[in-house]
Amino acid sequence: MQGLTEVLRDRARQQPDRVAFIAGETRITYRDFDQRADRAAAALAAAGVGHDDRVAILDKNSIEYVEQLFGAARLGAVQVPVNYRLSPDEVAYIVNNAQAKVFIVGHDFLPVLDAIAGKLQHTTHMVVIDGSGHAYLDYATWVGAHEDAAAVDDSAIDTAGTFVQLYSSGTTGLPKGVMLSHDNFTSVLPLTNEIWGITGDAVLMVAMPMYHVAGSALAVCVVFDGITGVIVREPDPVGIAKAIERDRVTHVFLVPVLLQFMQLMPEVAEADMSSLKLLLYGASPISEDVLRGAMKMLPGTDFMQVYGLTETTGAITTLPTADHVPGGPNPHRLRSAGIPNPQCRLKIVDPATLEELPLGQVGEILCQTPQNMQGYWGMPEATSSALLEDNWFRTGDAGYLDEDGYLYIHDRVKDMIISGGENIYPAEVENVVMSHPAVTDCAVIGVPDDKWGETPKAIVVLSEDVSDQDLIDYCRERLAHFKCPTSVERRDAIPRNPTGKILKRELRAPYWEGQDRAVH
Repeated sequence: MQGLTEVLRDRARQQPDRVAFIAGETRITYRDFDQRADRAAAALAAAGVGHDDRVAILDKNSIEYVEQLFGAARLGAVQVPVNYRLSPDEVAYIVNNAQAKVFIVGHDFLPVLDAIAGKLQHTTHMVVIDGSGHAYLDYATWVGAHEDAAAVDDSAIDTAGTFVQLYSSGTTGLPKGVMLSHDNFTSVLPLTNEIWGITGDAVLMVAMPMYHVAGSALAVCVVFDGITGVIVREPDPVGIAKAIERDRVTHVFLVPVLLQFMQLMPEVAEADMSSLKLLLYGASPISEDVLRGAMKMLPGTDFMQVYGLTETTGAITTLPTADHVPGGPNPHRLRSAGIPNPQCRLKIVDPATLEELPLGQVGEILCQTPQNMQGYWGMPEATSSALLEDNWFRTGDAGYLDEDGYLYIHDRVKDMIISGGENIYPAEVENVVMSHPAVTDCAVIGVPDDKWGETPKAIVVLSEDVSDQDLIDYCRERLAHFKCPTSVERRDAIPRNPTGKILKRELRAPYWEGQDRAVH
């Protein structure tokens, strides 16, 4: 199989004048992008970076971000994107854990670098994008010094080797470095033609942060398919809408919370987004109201849901456009995550015994696909716990398969509430609570109970006043009583991570403080 840096070389030879990436007013051709990746590789090599070394980067999306990804790969080295929403100590943990020799930081995050520079144990070079006049290396000067460097010979790159190391969100503990290979990416990217309908004239938006698997994979997809990518610096709803209009974007991936915000903003409604052929969504659950509103907002656009994980190089299932028909023959499918991609097999197992369960029964979702990660960096035990024999990966998500092969996701296995011996999946309860007309957002967690061990609590954001008992009674009319909330908490907002996932651990922590046992 061909390595991803070789793919870039081919694109530069085949279509040198085609625009590879647009970032605001900046446009760069494939010829120039290929040369920039070579200069980035030469700068890294001069800094002592070689095969299997790590190069960390902390910034919002940019052309420099992508050129460093390919530049590192040309040396057989590995980019380590760092979530820019983390605290300085959390950033330092990842850079140290990855043993990064070089740390590249966007100008916006200079205060973070200042705070941790003395704590970085393996880093010999600290480089700042737009860093002229500061104590660190300036990125443009650093890379520009290698303008005449010869092209790096990357023909012998091992495609089974790590291409990028993305860190899990860490909502259930310290983040883990997920190692994804060239082969992982090239096993999934052909589906962008087959399923997403990406052709040579497509314009693909990279709106998700590149520290997220969706942002990283979409940036690579641009090069793999030889199309034009529109890089959005940060996931701002108005900025996304305006960029779709300005650059005539045809394909985009957005998380549900962005779709929700876009429907509330007049500036978005004023934007001409008629160029959009396909909107992919995923990474967190979506309510039917938000989905229907998005389809109304973009009447000429096809919708597809995708489900996947960092460890699976992104999407492993797709809910086809044909199933996005409110009031159609199979309206229940709008609640599903779709069907497995062609090279992916799914099975549902008992999380304790790993025995396969019958259709319709909820258990842990396992997947077998060439997209599955190489493993967790420096964590052989965690790797062997997650990757089983025959390359079956334990997703940690709970769900079931129906008789037509559609996957329905209930929750994270670790978010499951066990009340009086009964398993309760919060997502099922949340769906019911969210259907109440006064509820605009909701999270359900388990809280301690002397009799039952734990019981569900609904944490809600309300648009109008309603009593706790009314909400509980509403659930009791629609769910088995043991699944219903026994208490309600009101909040102004539900805490979420940048991809829209509810921070359940943060919500649970105050209730389990001082308890002998904490449910995580």
